[in-house]
Amino acid sequence: MRKFIPAAVLFVTLFFLSLPAEAQSEPFPDLSTRGTTNMPTPSPPVIPFIDLTVRNPSTGQEVAFSLQLLLLLTVLSLAPSILILMTSFLRISIVLDFIKRALSLQQVPPNQVILGISLFMTVFIMWPTFTSIYENSVKPLASGNLSVENAYFEAEAPLRVFMYSQMGRSRDGELTGGQRNIVLFMAMRGLDKPRDLSDVPTYVLIPAFILNELTVAFKIGILLFIPFIVIDMVVASALMSMGMIMLPPVMISMPFKLILFILVDGWGLLTDQLVRSFM
Repeated sequence: MRKFIPAAVLFVTLFFLSLPAEAQSEPFPDLSTRGTTNMPTPSPPVIPFIDLTVRNPSTGQEVAFSLQLLLLLTVLSLAPSILILMTSFLRISIVLDFIKRALSLQQVPPNQVILGISLFMTVFIMWPTFTSIYENSVKPLASGNLSVENAYFEAEAPLRVFMYSQMGRSRDGELTGGQRNIVLFMAMRGLDKPRDLSDVPTYVLIPAFILNELTVAFKIGILLFIPFIVIDMVVASALMSMGMIMLPPVMISMPFKLILFILVDGWGLLTDQLVRSFM
């Protein structure tokens, strides 16, 4: 029986193929209607037209606007350098990198996390300065009550006060390290010894502030390294006395460093002291 099934299927197929085309496709009945489907045509995408023209300015106002635009682009291109070198970001990032190296940590926390922590701590510390810049410079400039030149000086003043305040206060007529940096750069430019902040140009104050921040950050890093170096020395001596010369001391000392750092609430103490160092 199974042998006749394929033969029957083949016979039926050949029978229908042999019919004429008229028999295969009979017309619709008289009472039936043909269905129609109207597909909506998609509208073409709308692409905005941007016209950038370069021409010679016709009035002095257009010249001033071009200079303002050029100044704005310059400030935006220098914004990362301003944020790193003229705020508390430099000291915080260096200290956090020191603590990472003191704990013998290679990939934890990642550098992106350290930079993110430094950024938000910088915003927290510099918030009064940023608020003063916005209220005295950006907001009046946007409303048209202040010229660009006056807005620049109003924005520069809070940053200058912040940088100068980090230089330290002289005691008994003796200059601090930051003030000695100012005198050094003033002497290299052939300027007289300053009496107060108004006598210090901004291009002198900025490199002096950078050197001062590097010095302070390295001093904090030395203090952070001391207790962890003691742990490394104790672990290395113990391994040497037991004859385990081939075992890396860092592998054994790192858990003890982490335990010490957690027990003393290292992140809380470090953050508190960093913030207080700017106040």
